Amino acid sequence: MALTPADEALLSLLRENARAPAAEIARRLQLSRTTVQSRIERLERMGVIAGYTLRIGEDFARDRIRALIMLTVYPKQMPAVVEALRAMPEVRSLQSVNGSWDLVAVAVVPTVGDMDLLTDRIGALPGVERTTSSLVLSTKFER
Repeated sequence: MALTPADEALLSLLRENARAPAAEIARRLQLSRTTVQSRIERLERMGVIAGYTLRIGEDFARDRIRALIMLTVYPKQMPAVVEALRAMPEVRSLQSVNGSWDLVAVAVVPTVGDMDLLTDRIGALPGVERTTSSLVLSTKFER
């Protein structure tokens, strides 16, 4: 499905603030409010917009410990490892990647000690060969 440049611009604004009023989005895109509402409904029907989510405020997020945890997994154990990671609420997202690692998890916890415990738990999962973690110092931008 091909999206128009206006659809892409609309999605970009919704990534910034999905709760922005249609009138504000319309003003920024120089479209009518009705057009914006119609485009959003169409994108929802097409499955382009699958839902809306919560973004944590910068002040709160700054006090959390975030890390990228790279995992090498034995191939036959991949489904079990993915399900075990899905069950850990500290793991916010999980991507399958190419290269030296099989998976990259984004984890968020309150303290460095909690991150140490989490990485130990992940490393102990059956099927996980090894892990490497990098703490996130700051987020320059997020969409």
